[in-house]
Amino acid sequence: MYYPYLRGKQFELLALREFAEKNSDNCNVFPIIEPVKKSFSSIKTALKKLQERDIHFAVILNPQVGEMFHKTNDIEIELSDTLANKDKWTPAYIVINTNIASIQAHIRERKYEHIMLICEDSVDTSNPEFDRLITLAGVTSVLISNDNRSLKRKLEKLGKNVIRVDDKFKPQKRNADYLDIPEERFTEEHCYYKADGYYGFADYTVLQSGFSEGGRLPYAVAIHLTYEKNAEEVWVRHFVSDTNDDSSNIQGKFGEAAEKATLFFAQLPYSNYAIGELSEYYIEGQYPGLGMLKKMSIKSHLELMNGILNRIAE
Repeated sequence: MYYPYLRGKQFELLALREFAEKNSDNCNVFPIIEPVKKSFSSIKTALKKLQERDIHFAVILNPQVGEMFHKTNDIEIELSDTLANKDKWTPAYIVINTNIASIQAHIRERKYEHIMLICEDSVDTSNPEFDRLITLAGVTSVLISNDNRSLKRKLEKLGKNVIRVDDKFKPQKRNADYLDIPEERFTEEHCYYKADGYYGFADYTVLQSGFSEGGRLPYAVAIHLTYEKNAEEVWVRHFVSDTNDDSSNIQGKFGEAAEKATLFFAQLPYSNYAIGELSEYYIEGQYPGLGMLKKMSIKSHLELMNGILNRIAE
């Protein structure tokens, strides 16, 4: 199972909605969503769509970034109707050294079951409080970094589902810098996570793991799309505009980057709904906006990984 970790921002949520619309059959994608915005309209719509399509998901109840930092009660109140059916979703908590006791108290108060923990690398796993948390019967799955072998061994002995999380996308300081890096190896975990003893694997899709509220208009437009380079490896290809001296004519820059993407995927025996959408914008000479580019990149990656896992399962 693939566990994409996404923040509850507009275009991440839109990507999930559109992915759910087309990929509900044999879905091997289990989204983990960290609410980060005071407005809950987008996240309610996305979660409703996931539930309608029987795609299970996790909601992080104690976000560590964004506008909902330390606002667990607000999240539960705002999403109370959406999350009323406990069989449709998984409550998740980010574990750091200073919140272990409060997570245990909240779990007991709410009587949550089938809980997911997301362990930060800095967590002191020798802390007795941490041991008490992970031994709770309601805790069924735990996300850990790939190099935390001692914690993996401890969780396996407790019968927990251990999910490996990796930060796969390598962000550059400027979009134009990707001109020197046309593509990079992204992941091979879909082939090896089971052999390595993991229940599933997770990453931040084609986004950087660090949280950002957004920024100014870029000088260059970069479109990041993943594809299977060979039988075991997924690579990410960076399609970048060429006229990058200033932030003017973003529509023209999009056309330059989209042309490269369209031509590249036209030569491959693979496409998906997101790539088709991008190509349609290019062919029709339309500019969808930078947020929509992010949506298409995320949705394309979700479609790719779901298709690969379906094929492996055959």
